Amino acid sequence: MSPGFQGRPRSAEPALPPGQYLTEDFPVLSAGPTPKVRPDTWEFVVTTEAGAERRWSWAEFTALPQDTPTVDIHCVTRWSKLATNWQGVSLDVLLDGVDTDAAYALVHSYGGYTTNLPLADLRGGRAWVAHRFDGRDLPAEHGGPARLLVPHLYFWKSAKWVRGIRLRTMDEPGFWETAGYHAYGDPWREQRYTGD
Repeated sequence: MSPGFQGRPRSAEPALPPGQYLTEDFPVLSAGPTPKVRPDTWEFVVTTEAGAERRWSWAEFTALPQDTPTVDIHCVTRWSKLATNWQGVSLDVLLDGVDTDAAYALVHSYGGYTTNLPLADLRGGRAWVAHRFDGRDLPAEHGGPARLLVPHLYFWKSAKWVRGIRLRTMDEPGFWETAGYHAYGDPWREQRYTGD
């Protein structure tokens, strides 16, 4: 390599999925009113396809091993926010030791919201139940006290006010999926709506 050779110049623009624009703020979008969920009444339940349950209170959940992922997030409404900082519990921890043959998950939220995901997308260090954002408790308008965080998919898959996951052998569409949104929601393939 010649002295001073720096390689090809790189673009100063960040890499964004197609059709996305960069935002510095954190827009608030919800399918309904913000539920008031207090940590002392919050619980998280994983239910297998056979009906077996594992549940955590807020104290039990926050005592689990914590991760602090820094990830980019992409909303189907076309905004992207880069290098967001979270704290939460990996789904690998929550699913550890769960006896299941399920291939899918249906996520449930306080307030009635649901969304579906392949179970593989919740494993392998790819998803968390997050309760802190930018070093502070997660505000209610952003899904506090805890929300799902699945940053490799459009953000509607990162359900706010999460309360549990039901493991399924068959895929079952959630709230936006029954309204015509894509069943998977990969931002890099622009899977916004059914048929994309």
